[in-house]
Amino acid sequence: MSIESIRNVIAGDMGKVDNVIQQKLHSQVILIRQVSEYIIHSGGKRLRPALVILAAGLFNYQGTHHHNLAAVVEFIHTATLLHDDVVDESQLRRNQATANALFGNAASVLVGDFLYSRAFQMMVEIRNMRVMEVLADATNTIAEGEVLQLLNCRDPDVKEENYLQVIRFKTAKLFEAAGRLGAILGSSTPDEEEALATYGIHLGTAFQLVDDLLDYSGDDHETGKNLGDDLAEGKPTLPLIFAMRAGTPDQVNTVRHAIETGGTDGFEPVLRIIQQTGALDYARQCAQKEAGIAISAISSFRDSIYKQCLLELAEFAVSRNY
Repeated sequence: MSIESIRNVIAGDMGKVDNVIQQKLHSQVILIRQVSEYIIHSGGKRLRPALVILAAGLFNYQGTHHHNLAAVVEFIHTATLLHDDVVDESQLRRNQATANALFGNAASVLVGDFLYSRAFQMMVEIRNMRVMEVLADATNTIAEGEVLQLLNCRDPDVKEENYLQVIRFKTAKLFEAAGRLGAILGSSTPDEEEALATYGIHLGTAFQLVDDLLDYSGDDHETGKNLGDDLAEGKPTLPLIFAMRAGTPDQVNTVRHAIETGGTDGFEPVLRIIQQTGALDYARQCAQKEAGIAISAISSFRDSIYKQCLLELAEFAVSRNY
């Protein structure tokens, strides 16, 4: 299967998710509609809502709540993007100007708040306390991850385990929640729910590891953002952490200085060091390991088109170049 095949399998469900998103974006305040519609319809991969749909399908769920919860997950993700871009002062995402670049920081933050609160309105409509618990815990953990990442910025002494903790909190937690939600709707056993949660955590970690290595190896037209953005923001991601671990003293000093000062002036020298130390290969291997754990977590489930899609999604997370 390919990622296109996965999209074809769930196209009907994702169309219904899009309908929910469109309905729930409605607000009497025109600026809210403008900003939220701009970011929602700007070409994201929609992996998190797709995971809700696939996990529910794995358990043969026959209702419609998975469409609402997939939309909730997308709203939470979109809110984090709006806030992220303000904090990072980003100007480009998905080959388009960021919402903060177009509408300003204040509008982006406030519309992000609107999307968070709308997501909570929607999850209450499900009338399932376990669903609310999962999503409340996820949003709180994501916020902690955002603050942890802020604390790590411009710090060249961040260790690999601290970097991975940020990923688990900031990115993987919503993937975990998406897997849990589908399992909960499908009336899974506790062990089955944990299996989908484990799948989601490690899928999300693999996905972010690849995102971080693409910042030093991707094509900016394919990734949809400027190469070197992470370095410009002083983010000590895995390629930099490994390069400092494996490099010569001079190479380490070059990378340390680039992290501490930020900006784009040091990108080319740092890129050469990353290539010379094999940092990208190491980061890719770490992503492949995470994807392997995700695949193992669902290996005992019966064969189905949904299981095959989940397996392929894990492969896509590490093989992609965008």
